[in-house]
Amino acid sequence: MRLVNFLFGLFCSVVAMTAGAQTYPNKPIRLIVPYPPGGATDVLARQLSVKLGPALGQTVVVENRSGASGNIGFDYVAKAPADGYTLLMGTANITIGPAFSKLPFNVLTDFAPVTTIVSSQNLLVVRPSLPARNLKELLAFAKANPEKLTYGTSGIGTPLMTIELMKAMADVKLMNVPYKGDAPAINDLLGGQIDMYASTVTGLIEHVKAGKLRAIGVTGTKRAASLPDVPTMAEAGIPGYELVSWYGILAPAGTPREIVQKLNETIVKVVATPEMQQQIVAGGSDPWTQTPEEFTALIRRDVAKFSKLVKDFNIRAE
Repeated sequence: MRLVNFLFGLFCSVVAMTAGAQTYPNKPIRLIVPYPPGGATDVLARQLSVKLGPALGQTVVVENRSGASGNIGFDYVAKAPADGYTLLMGTANITIGPAFSKLPFNVLTDFAPVTTIVSSQNLLVVRPSLPARNLKELLAFAKANPEKLTYGTSGIGTPLMTIELMKAMADVKLMNVPYKGDAPAINDLLGGQIDMYASTVTGLIEHVKAGKLRAIGVTGTKRAASLPDVPTMAEAGIPGYELVSWYGILAPAGTPREIVQKLNETIVKVVATPEMQQQIVAGGSDPWTQTPEEFTALIRRDVAKFSKLVKDFNIRAE
């Protein structure tokens, strides 16, 4: 009798999950941004939500849950019900944290990757009044004035890794000024309170084009199409330098496969629309979607890559 009851309960659960997936979504979806409003992650999430909502037939509400280098938002989604109604606007930063400390979630097992949205390289910028017009001059100034130049960081992530990798490869000493997110760090850089910062091209391109910040170099292997006159870090003076990033949508682990697949197919179509493509390219990134399996493999590779990078260059989060 117990076996019969167990099998009946299991059958009912499967039927309920299948029915739920077929009618999904039937209420608003929350898209969690693990950083403050105004940063690159927030901007992309809001651009996506405007088009994703109508495509799914439901409202997609962007909700900012920032703090602890994004880990508050990451952990919130990891522990949310696996029903497709709480999603994460994730970034490559989620694969960097495990290299520095034990986290309250496991990036490899606590999420159901849906798809990447864009690939992006970071951009190193300085305040225009700094007496360094390119990377070689910046490194020369830093070596002549150890720990005098300040750089902002917004927790453990690609902005931190961009400058820490530069410090390690070029053997320079700089002073770290921590912030809670992109927006406050950029505001202080614009105000001259710090000397340099690094973030995605998306989050900095407007200030560069307006002449409010000076671009030093991009971190990928090729120049950004939106900033063709800005060299790569490798071109500008640090051979072998490379660091790329991504943004993508993740659901809690255990989200029904049918829901993950529906989200994937819908988001891929949204990203492929001319308007979304134009917004992404104008922001300095490249549209990039994947299958859930490809995204899962990317996350595994990045966790291994950043762990090795941190170990090989003895990088420490200050």
